Amino acid sequence: MKPSRFLLTGATGFLGQALLQAMLESLPHVTITVLVRARGAQSGRDRVQRLLGKPVFAAWTDRVGIAAVREALSRRVEVLEGDMVDLPPLIEHYDVVIHSASSVSFDAPIDEAFRTNVGGVERLYDALQESKQDPHVIHVSTAYVRGISKGVSQEQRLNHDVDRRAELRSSQLARERVEAESRDPESLRRFIRTARTQSARIGPKAVAASAEAARQSYVSDRLVEFGRMRAESLGWTDIYTLTKAMAERVGEEEWAEKGHRVSFVRPSIIESALRLPAPGWIDGFKVADPLIMAYANGKLSEFPGHADSVLDIIPVDHVVNVILALATLGADDRDEGGTQDGSSSSEESGAAYYHVVSGTSNPLPFHQMVRTVREYFLDRPIPDREGAPTHVPEWRFPNSDLVDGKIRLKELGTRAGRRIIDRLPSSRRTRALASRLARVDSGLKSLHKFADLYRQYTTTEMIFDDTATRRLQSRLPADYPSDRGFDVTEIDWQRYFKDTHLPAITALTRSYTRSRAQPETDHRVPEPIRSAPDALAVFDLDGTVISANIVGQYVSVVRATTPVYRWPAAMAEIAGIVPGLLRAESRDRSELIRMVNRRYRGFRLDELRKVIADGLGQRIRDSIRPQAKELIESHRAAGHRTVLLTGALDVLVEPLADLFDEVVATRMDVTDDGVLSGFLATPPLVDEARANWLQKYSEGIGADLSTSAGYGDSLADAAWLELVGYPVAVTPDLGLYGLALKKRWKVLEW
Repeated sequence: MKPSRFLLTGATGFLGQALLQAMLESLPHVTITVLVRARGAQSGRDRVQRLLGKPVFAAWTDRVGIAAVREALSRRVEVLEGDMVDLPPLIEHYDVVIHSASSVSFDAPIDEAFRTNVGGVERLYDALQESKQDPHVIHVSTAYVRGISKGVSQEQRLNHDVDRRAELRSSQLARERVEAESRDPESLRRFIRTARTQSARIGPKAVAASAEAARQSYVSDRLVEFGRMRAESLGWTDIYTLTKAMAERVGEEEWAEKGHRVSFVRPSIIESALRLPAPGWIDGFKVADPLIMAYANGKLSEFPGHADSVLDIIPVDHVVNVILALATLGADDRDEGGTQDGSSSSEESGAAYYHVVSGTSNPLPFHQMVRTVREYFLDRPIPDREGAPTHVPEWRFPNSDLVDGKIRLKELGTRAGRRIIDRLPSSRRTRALASRLARVDSGLKSLHKFADLYRQYTTTEMIFDDTATRRLQSRLPADYPSDRGFDVTEIDWQRYFKDTHLPAITALTRSYTRSRAQPETDHRVPEPIRSAPDALAVFDLDGTVISANIVGQYVSVVRATTPVYRWPAAMAEIAGIVPGLLRAESRDRSELIRMVNRRYRGFRLDELRKVIADGLGQRIRDSIRPQAKELIESHRAAGHRTVLLTGALDVLVEPLADLFDEVVATRMDVTDDGVLSGFLATPPLVDEARANWLQKYSEGIGADLSTSAGYGDSLADAAWLELVGYPVAVTPDLGLYGLALKKRWKVLEW
């Protein structure tokens, strides 16, 4: 074969990876230019080189050795750095252009979907025209590009009169409108109100950041809804299929109708490989997989779908093989793919269409797939969180309204449960319940998303004609590699699922679960502390080093300085202020510290020091948690500088000073005659103020916060815990516990 040069877009995607590997292995005469954008510090070339370490190259590497694979990649792959929207000029001339890049999300914001799938495709065809070349373009689309429809979908030009240019302009204006809407005073007031309930205890900057995150989430959600509704209003299932239809029209108008050749390859639901690059190879979950694994994990007992609808699945290597056949067999002559009227393509039309599907020649009914999946997971059940086998139920294929109603009822119950738990004191039991409800809530959100996005694919009554693709299969030469064919009638669906696909996605699930596993709550001191001379070990006091808080410390002082007969009255007075203290704690820890320390007004400093010397100090010392004391000693033995940060009165933490290299506590204004005024000498060092102090302190002494550890128990500690490399939540309140699970911080339960 004569040397050829191909251009490939989407090389780092699922299909693109398989295409690149297949061309390198099977088409030694081809030089491949891949369009890859830089990502962060990684160049496009770096990203391509990293593909060698991915499973897509593993089987080939085992056969020929890593040196041969590296040599092929180095010699035959060139990188064009950029992306579809910002495509640089095409200097080289290409024999074949394979366009497989796209945004494949069914619920992408409307502007992003149009910008990539339509605007990016316009730029590709413009660049080809600017470079004055005439390659065969193989344009990967989707079989579902026809939209919401019934009956046979033919391999031909779509019949619609939607103005793609107007839709593209409108999609970009949508963001401007929604951005402006999100910034009006009423919306901002709502975002701030919500942010305060979530983040006020962390600090004002956290509130602002939370409000802005809520605004951005609102914008994204609105644009997703824009896309969903616009697609539905035009007769498409979702924004993905709508934009792919518009992209086809770009190829037809800007390439085929100008005398060039374009082959539209329309695969159905692409899943794991049947044979190549290895049986079961897959890169992340695809359309059917979240449903399958949710069912296997007991989270999906019912789902809207027609038992007798055809679930049109195609292995990824079948799609790759169709593209390779078009790229090689059709390099010198025009193939007989279907055209607008169903006839073969002509010199004038320049466009051909190929459905890479299974539903016509080898249909897979939805009920058969579900039965096969159930049989597999009955034999090989997924362990639940306690290690017990998960029982998979028998699917009854209910209607959509029934499923939606059940999901809504469960969501209402979960929300009610979370509201109740949020009002309860933090304890091991409430933390466990909160964690369980969070998992249930997450599962319900996923189920709701599945039901909204995938029901069109499980209730479809559309069948895809594959005449042109079967005709292409019949044209394969006798000496064509047998493993590069794409005859779907050879697929045994039961064997494919049980022996290939389900083991692959089960292994993928286990790998994903291990990498995303939430930190287990530990009841012990952490593993031995590593030596690091520049590290800090920063401790909160109340609820962390000791179980008492500043209210309990004040009670101890009152009891130590008040005659026994006056204790009942003193305790009653303290009980009277507890509701106000709880409200202050929920709003702002600074307010709590001020309210409690104001109660010390009139105490003499020398009297406080006397009661501490007479026994209160020893009781404070004895209140240190054994695990905390062991941890402090371990850090000091490792050469770490230990720091205690507390809102407690400085005189009350003097008995602990020898345990720490630095103690920062609340100082109170003292009159000339040694009486506490009730007013603080400096603002309380809490939440974000504590974070700012820690940042300055570490810089001043040359400490490395990235190797430092921090221990806190309250959501108010989150601001400074974020700064250290090893944040630890110690018997946390519900707010910090939820944050620790989300950020995968270590949790200690003492």
